[in-house]
Amino acid sequence: MAEIVNLRRVRKAKARADAAQKAAENRTHFGRSKAERENAKANTALEEHRLDSHKRRSCDEPED
Repeated sequence: MAEIVNLRRVRKAKARADAAQKAAENRTHFGRSKAERENAKANTALEEHRLDSHKRRSCDEPED
């Protein structure tokens, strides 16, 4: 005799599995790790600092 199955639970379990699969695909396609994001942020800040340090001051700006 066949096992009795609750169709609602099976349908919800399948939907969760599909959502988890799509989330895994999106993480590999779009996501970056936290270390990569922080490294990019630090590099951007360093580049901005280097650029600002090479700027000339105008005559009407007070010195700090």
